[in-house]
Amino acid sequence: MSLPTRRPVLRRALVALTVLPLLAAAACGSPDSGSGASGDASACEKSEGRVELSYWSWIPGVDKAVAEWNRQNPDIKVNVKSTPAGNAGTYQNMSNALKAGNAPDLGQIEYDSLASFRLQDGLTDIAACAGVKDAGADFVDWTWSQVTFGTGGEDGVWAVPQDTGPMALFYRKDLFDKHGIAVPQTWAQYHEAARKLKKADPKAYITHFSQTDPNWFSGLLWQKGANMFGQDGDTWKVDVGSPSGGEVADYWQKMIDEKLVATDLQGFSPALYKAWNDGEVATWVSAAWGYSTIRDNAKSTSGKWAVAPMPQWSAGEKKAGNWGGSTTAVLKDSEHPHEAAKFALWLNTDPKALEILNREGGLYPAASAGLQLEALQQPVDFYGGQKIFGTFAEASRNVNTDWTFGPTMTDTYRFMGDGIAGALGGKGTLRDALEAADAKTVDSLEKQSLEVAR
Repeated sequence: MSLPTRRPVLRRALVALTVLPLLAAAACGSPDSGSGASGDASACEKSEGRVELSYWSWIPGVDKAVAEWNRQNPDIKVNVKSTPAGNAGTYQNMSNALKAGNAPDLGQIEYDSLASFRLQDGLTDIAACAGVKDAGADFVDWTWSQVTFGTGGEDGVWAVPQDTGPMALFYRKDLFDKHGIAVPQTWAQYHEAARKLKKADPKAYITHFSQTDPNWFSGLLWQKGANMFGQDGDTWKVDVGSPSGGEVADYWQKMIDEKLVATDLQGFSPALYKAWNDGEVATWVSAAWGYSTIRDNAKSTSGKWAVAPMPQWSAGEKKAGNWGGSTTAVLKDSEHPHEAAKFALWLNTDPKALEILNREGGLYPAASAGLQLEALQQPVDFYGGQKIFGTFAEASRNVNTDWTFGPTMTDTYRFMGDGIAGALGGKGTLRDALEAADAKTVDSLEKQSLEVAR
């Protein structure tokens, strides 16, 4: 069936899939069960003989978990390819590979991008694969609802949840103590802390502002309650340029204009890591998984960092955003969906795998049992012996549940990234970037035959 004749069904399926606010209960399914899938969902037969699978992921140290799988499963070998973070290149490369017919069997895809890959018919429905439908009880409820639609996944299971990304404030406690800076509890205090740090050390910045991490900025919007999307029936409302989102943009524009944040450092770059090691960047508002990013790339700063809740827009609030959180998806045209699904389940539920992914990659597990990992209950030496995961557990409880991802988030993030790059280069403002992304997102949805409220 050609894509044009399938679009109306895809629209109904995507509404069911993506209207879900993060942390909400399972969504209602489309009556067209399984429509839009890349292949027959009922066919998930075990392959004959030895199998090799390819897997793309950007989790640090994931190769160690894969090695453990290969040791336990000599007849199903997984070859892992280390890739850039999703919007830093992997998603584009994955889309290109899907079009060329040479995509990997499995790929790491964030919750907010699953719908984009469904829309391009890039995923395999693994509902019929052994153990998949029964796995829902093994995961935090909201994460399972993000990879399924229909009660209990009756209308398809499109990935296996991997981790979540509740956000908090990583800060250089030694620098704050040295310069007499109090840990900011509000964003106004954060601005004052930035000014005080700059006055004490003109070479230092409170943080960096990356043009390549628009989903980080979405986490800031999330905390503010600046929902970028809404939905009424089959009609989408696009609100990327909302007034409350504009307030967040204006705040950070002021920080940029006052040269309090570094605008020439990209996320996850050697230049940023050097700035952390040299004490030139003093904080990072990031997700739970960020603890290992700092640990592994700013080793000379061991013992100097601490973690605090995100600064609040109003004193006394306890709101948090969420940045990232991924799934393991079986991609279109995999010749071994049975084995691929088996690996995806193992990777994200096996105690040994969860321990490795947390230790090496800093993942905050989506599996319910993973939240009881001993490592998450212990002091972390790199962070001065602080039990940092208690802060993230509290943040997770305070993530705004009224949040909806749009059905073409890959496009939306690209539009945001382009606008942010322009603003950082002095062409327009961050508010302009959100408003432009709003208009372009509307066009993107309409080109996909999705109904949009004007």
